[in-house]
Amino acid sequence: MDDYNFPQVTQLAIPFFVAAILIELWLVRTGRAKGSFETRDTLTNLMMGTGNVVAGLLLGVVSYWALLWLWQFRFFNLGLSIWVFVTAFLLDDLRYYVYHRIAHRVRWVWAEHVNHHSSQHYNLSTALRQSWTGLFTFTFILQAPLVLLGFHPAVIAFVFGFNLVWQFWIHTETIGKMWGWFEFIFNTPSHHRVHHATNPRYLDANFAGTLIVWDRMFGTFVQELEADRPRYGIVKNIGTFNPLKVAFHEWIGMFKDAAMPGLTLGQRLNYLIQPPGWSHDGSRDTSEMLKAAYVRRNPGEAGKPGLPAAGAEPAE
Repeated sequence: MDDYNFPQVTQLAIPFFVAAILIELWLVRTGRAKGSFETRDTLTNLMMGTGNVVAGLLLGVVSYWALLWLWQFRFFNLGLSIWVFVTAFLLDDLRYYVYHRIAHRVRWVWAEHVNHHSSQHYNLSTALRQSWTGLFTFTFILQAPLVLLGFHPAVIAFVFGFNLVWQFWIHTETIGKMWGWFEFIFNTPSHHRVHHATNPRYLDANFAGTLIVWDRMFGTFVQELEADRPRYGIVKNIGTFNPLKVAFHEWIGMFKDAAMPGLTLGQRLNYLIQPPGWSHDGSRDTSEMLKAAYVRRNPGEAGKPGLPAAGAEPAE
């Protein structure tokens, strides 16, 4: 009864991924659509994607078996009805929103997630720029409540595959804004361009996987503005196409910071758990500090979505 075997949705979608990237590349290179490709960047994305698959095969079983062990302590067994799959998808999409928000607010998790944001281009190949070190953040424990509620780990893994497939096609500039009702409910290319942008108003916004309604509910939604086109990458771009540096640069930087001489134990811990940009002496900028500085330079923007009110000071 517990030995479920569902299709690997993301693996089945690989031919679609490849075909879509080639079509987008042709459209962009022939001037038929917006977008930009850089050969070395695209190759890095492909290598990061390949490494992610290998890491998943080698290490992903650890998180799956941990959740399978937890299954014996479930409160219910909800079975395999269509409504179980639909509910599992919705709850896991909310779980992904929570994970994604944590990934931008806790440096330990950002260290693996930053890989995905490190490209300064935004096209379908960017979707493949995935982490090799996700297991080490232990964020798979966010799925534990779903398992205890009676959703089998295989069901959770299956429905999350659809979430990942959805997130592939939204990494593009070739699609503008879509129908109003669609943009209101779902995560779209426009919404996700905001998420990948380094413009101050767009930092830490639009964490959705499939449904943008979570961002609307929890106050993290920011609309893409034609007057403030997204600039992609990270606040301090790494300037390399070496996949090893892309995969590990933030882990190395984080541990170097935590190991600096003269710090208290609390300061060392804060370099691991505080938001990216936190420093013990205030010499670096968090996203809140960057937003506040932007408002000081542009007071007319104060209080607009994604930006603080005039005179608001960033949290310590």
